[in-house]
Amino acid sequence: MQPRWLVELFLPTTSNEGAPFAREMFDRVRHELLQAFGGVTLFSRSPAEGLWAEGRGDGTARDRMITAEVVVDDVDRDWWARYRRDLEARFSQEEILIRCYRIWTL
Repeated sequence: MQPRWLVELFLPTTSNEGAPFAREMFDRVRHELLQAFGGVTLFSRSPAEGLWAEGRGDGTARDRMITAEVVVDDVDRDWWARYRRDLEARFSQEEILIRCYRIWTL
């Protein structure tokens, strides 16, 4: 089998002000990824928690996130960069993390 790519998207469950995003926001992402790649997995029942230091000693920021995954044969970096910018605008985020791993399916 040829190696493929696992692409993970980390989507915040709430706005920067703490208001929960409507389910339709995630349904739209699910639909877009399904249409673009023919399959998607959304992990939404147990959101992950991300922590990171803000600035210099300003404290710790926290996000609860839903993860979306797609498996692709090739990674089109330009497409993913455009999609990330679209998600950042849609979710009003400075940065949405999208990462990919080389995988072999068994």
